[in-house]
Amino acid sequence: MSDDAAPVDRRLRLLQLAALTSTCDRFAIAPLLVVISRDLGVPLGAVAVVASVYFLTYGLMQPVWGMVSDRVGRVRVMRLALVGAALGGLGSALAPDLLTLGITRAVAGGSFAALIPATLVYVGDAWPAATRQRPLSDVLAASSLGTASATAGAGLLADLVGWRAVPAATGAAAVLLWWALAKLPEPDRAPVTGTPWHSLTGVLRSRWALAVLALVLVEGAVVLGVLTYLAPAVQALGSSATVAGLVAAAYGAGALLWSRLVRRLVGRVPAAGLAGIGGGFLVAAWAVPAVEVTIATVAVAGLLVGGAWAFLHSTLQTWITEVVPHERATAVALFAALLFLGSAGGTVVAAPLAESGAFGTLFLLGAAVALPVAVFAAIGRGAYARRPVG
Repeated sequence: MSDDAAPVDRRLRLLQLAALTSTCDRFAIAPLLVVISRDLGVPLGAVAVVASVYFLTYGLMQPVWGMVSDRVGRVRVMRLALVGAALGGLGSALAPDLLTLGITRAVAGGSFAALIPATLVYVGDAWPAATRQRPLSDVLAASSLGTASATAGAGLLADLVGWRAVPAATGAAAVLLWWALAKLPEPDRAPVTGTPWHSLTGVLRSRWALAVLALVLVEGAVVLGVLTYLAPAVQALGSSATVAGLVAAAYGAGALLWSRLVRRLVGRVPAAGLAGIGGGFLVAAWAVPAVEVTIATVAVAGLLVGGAWAFLHSTLQTWITEVVPHERATAVALFAALLFLGSAGGTVVAAPLAESGAFGTLFLLGAAVALPVAVFAAIGRGAYARRPVG
């Protein structure tokens, strides 16, 4: 490795660590839904609302952190947010009832929300557009590893020690990451002269930005919202939290593996083609368990959704860094906000089906919504590539 490449590699590794930590906390809740429901003596649907509140605060805080990072720096924002993340994790571990758990998970979600947009904008600041999807794919791979680790590890910890060990672990990880990020230099960025409102309207005036934001809102519902119920679907078959977590971890493992292929295809396959492949994965993912819900079909669904995340989401993610380059931080923050607002909405809408055990119907609905997402993402990205520039 050359002397010039070494600092770049270290920066990317720290960004990957930030993405992994945030994703671990975000995805650890799914294998715990049934366990928390039993421990606190509340309905599964009520615990699902706690998960959706986490996604809601995670989404709503994205633009806030994005605009703050424009003014104080990407790394400073991440380290500040990690203080809140550590407190939210500790509070969740000690929560005596569902209301307290909901409040502390909201704090954790709103705090961990700073990490993903800050890492994405950092990549946008530090890497040229022609090669940007490769480091973004690397960050996505780390996020996928965090997903697999969280879904598999959370269920195992819940069975061995208890569910409270999971938020305690992510809170401790936030403390360690706060220390590690002290070594990450701030990227060069243009000074911000306008108000946050100016930045927001600058993004919303772009019809291409609006198109990407609409796509990611629905993607959040049909990917992350439906994904929340993979582990409960396995537990409804009589499996333990450990088994459910391991099966649901197929999503993270699939995203990690497929992201390696995406990295090789960037520059060889048009972005519209990558989006179309990812959309096809997404439709197939939910169609498989819609036919019959078994451990095998849920595992296959996880692997295929991982492919959709690697191909489709990374394409949308790269797209949003390009549409309004002078307001990149705000655009990326809105993108992340709508992703998780969609996730919160999808989780709430699907909760009654999960409560009644109608997981087949839930997955069928996911496949039906995934189809137009796949079509419009591929067509839209192709049209954007053909637009007149200048």
